Amino acid sequence: MSLISSVSRLACLLGAVLMAATGVMLTYEVVARYFFVKPTIWAAELSQLCLIWGCLLAMAHLLTLRRHITVNAVTGLLPPGAQKICAMVALVVVILFSAIVAIYGFDIFYDSFERGRTTGSLLNLPVWIAEASVPVGFGLLTIQAVVELIRMRHGDAASLGATHE
Repeated sequence: MSLISSVSRLACLLGAVLMAATGVMLTYEVVARYFFVKPTIWAAELSQLCLIWGCLLAMAHLLTLRRHITVNAVTGLLPPGAQKICAMVALVVVILFSAIVAIYGFDIFYDSFERGRTTGSLLNLPVWIAEASVPVGFGLLTIQAVVELIRMRHGDAASLGATHE
């Protein structure tokens, strides 16, 4: 379980680096376009790829940190045992949903990979580069949610979200 959490943490770190790279690329594009009237052909497309990969790579570790959005207006009123049951049910739903998205996402990725689809832009990048982020990100989220469910069964905190009043 600690290995999976470590992989999730590293994926999140990579996601953060990709988010920072997105900011750098878009800033460069703005400066190049508006100050030098020399727009790039690569900044928008590569920043989109970084944004997609960055978000999806971070999901699993953010689950561990309890940073996913939760609505706990009703569950917060329940006794601790019922809150734990609700949190476990929520994790099961996350596991099922994420597994389905990962499986179908892999099918879409593999189809694009086999057919050699490209973006049709000036860079003409293979579409599968962006599509691969879905099975990877949601696969990590599925596995991490299983880890969190096991931890919760062994007495870890029942909350699935950070409390913000």
